[in-house]
Amino acid sequence: MDVQHRGNSVLLSVTGELDEDAGATLQRSLDGLTAGKRDLLVDLHGVLSMDRDGLLHLLELHRRAESLGLRVLVTGWQPQPQQVMAEVAGIPGPGSAIGERYALAGFRRLIEQRAQSSRDLADFSASWLPPGRLPHG
Repeated sequence: MDVQHRGNSVLLSVTGELDEDAGATLQRSLDGLTAGKRDLLVDLHGVLSMDRDGLLHLLELHRRAESLGLRVLVTGWQPQPQQVMAEVAGIPGPGSAIGERYALAGFRRLIEQRAQSSRDLADFSASWLPPGRLPHG
């Protein structure tokens, strides 16, 4: 991850996997912001893989940045992260312009709720069921 401060903007370039371990690193990108910053640009061109935990971390970063008064723009959505978002949102079919929908606050709330529910179910299954046993839906 690379953080650059340019005038009134902060550019966050993310690379690698966006997963469970990415949360603290993403949140540190907002530490020490100075007054006068207006925009956070999150560049995901280098993120080829994302899971539901990574999506939740990205959503938390977005929420925190907005609470600090920043406008947030996420760009460079790669196919696999877009597909994860589409699956979480319940939008069928590959190739949907899901990255563009991310800009809508209502859509972010929807995918956040669904990703959290999915994570909670996975945590429950891992904690309560014997290995190899999954709940039937």
